[in-house]
This record gives sequence, structure tokens and C-alpha cells, in this order.
Amino acid sequence: MKNKNWGGLRKGAGRKFGTGPYGENTKVMRVPESRVYDIKDYLIRLQSNNIDEFFSVASQLNTNPKVLFEHKVAAGFPSPADDHAEKKLDLNEYLIGQQETTFFVRIKGDSMIDASIHDGDIVIIDRAKQAKIGDIVLASVDGDFTVKILSKHGAQPRLLPANEKYQPIDVKKDSAFEIWGTVTGAVRKFK
Repeated sequence: MKNKNWGGLRKGAGRKFGTGPYGENTKVMRVPESRVYDIKDYLIRLQSNNIDEFFSVASQLNTNPKVLFEHKVAAGFPSPADDHAEKKLDLNEYLIGQQETTFFVRIKGDSMIDASIHDGDIVIIDRAKQAKIGDIVLASVDGDFTVKILSKHGAQPRLLPANEKYQPIDVKKDSAFEIWGTVTGAVRKFK
């Protein structure tokens, strides 16, 4: 026997009008699976908080390893360098765990400087890594994307900046909250 309360329009059901990241009604649509990532990329660009650019790992990564000198170089006084390289370092292998689940975002602003993530840096995000308390994550709160440290306040998630000039973001029970991935590294270019 079927329950007569299942299916159909029910009073008070669904997202309340004017809530959510867009403040308007939404529409379901079908898109090819191969384009879902592009559509999400577009939405992130529109709603990013401290993210400047968003781009994916190329399907064919350049696997041209560079020389890695095993001799550690002092950051203080000069030290004589070794005359030969001991092995090769492939930055793709070093920085990217799983190519299929990894993407990059360029950071905008200074809310994460105490975590050594600066304006203009590129952070590496892995969607497959399970985020834990204390991890730096790419998160969406009510449609706004941000890179912050995952924390908890009581039973609710909290996103912490790594700069005392900024306030934590408390995620409310009725907020649309999603963790898009865990930050696994950062790249900074000096010149």
C-alpha cells in the first residue's frame, strides 16, 4: 500500500523562496557529464571569495623531471653546493597525487598569509582527499567559495582564516555548505 503523503507538492516543502546563493528559484537541467566540471568552474568564478582563478590539471602533464640536489642548502650563510645531482624531481609527481581529482585555484587576498598562502599563489586541490579538522579546504558557503582552515564550533563547521585581521566563518545549520576539496600544496612564483 502506497503512502498518500509521498510525492507531489507539499505545503512548506523545498527551499524557501529568496534563500540559497542566488536568492531566486532554481531549475533542474541535464548536462553532459563531461561538461559538469566546466559549469562548476564557471559558477566558482562568479562567486569566489578569495579565489582569483580556477583551472584544471592538463590531460597530458609534462613529465620532464628537473634536477634535484640532495644536498640541503642553508638559508643563512652560503654553503658549497655538491658537484652532481643525485636524482631527478618530477614536479607533477611531487605535487599531484591523483590527476583525475586534482585542480588548481589562484588565491586572491591575504586571509591565509599565516598559512604561507599569499595573494597570487596557486593552491593545489584534491577532491578525493577526505577533509579533516585542521585541513585547509576549498569550501562553498551559500554559494560563496573560499579557501580556509576547516574547524568546528560546537557541532557546526567553522572556516578559519590564517590572518588575525579576518573573522572566522561560522556555518549555520540552514547554510548551503560543501567542501570541494582539500588543499594539498601551493605554488608561488617570485619573478
